[in-house]
Amino acid sequence: MTGIDTNILVRFFAKDDPQQSPKAKAVLSSLTILEPGWVGTATLLELVWTMKSTFRMSRSGIAGMLGQLLLREAIVVEQSATVARALQVYRSGNADFADCLIAASARGAGCGKTLTFDRIAARDAGMQLIV
Repeated sequence: MTGIDTNILVRFFAKDDPQQSPKAKAVLSSLTILEPGWVGTATLLELVWTMKSTFRMSRSGIAGMLGQLLLREAIVVEQSATVARALQVYRSGNADFADCLIAASARGAGCGKTLTFDRIAARDAGMQLIV
């Protein structure tokens, strides 16, 4: 298994660099079920932040991108079931993906609630608002 850094995924999805984007595509194309790539949750958070802030990718574009990663047979996503639950919540609300992942991770760890001061995270990611 080979770990994949955020910048590889950014170049692959953004297709913005004439030298690095084709290399990123080649890296992802070379992965197989027997020799998969591994993408950590920190990488996903960094990827979402970069695609949103730098490339102004839409919410639906981000959801589609994450969905593609989860469906690739040659990519192992850390805590994939938790990421899939977070993605489902992200698609249906206005909370940031990071908040959705935090709440889903806490639930997966057995937490009965996740406390926050963030009203949107409380409303849309399932956290409990502290007022």
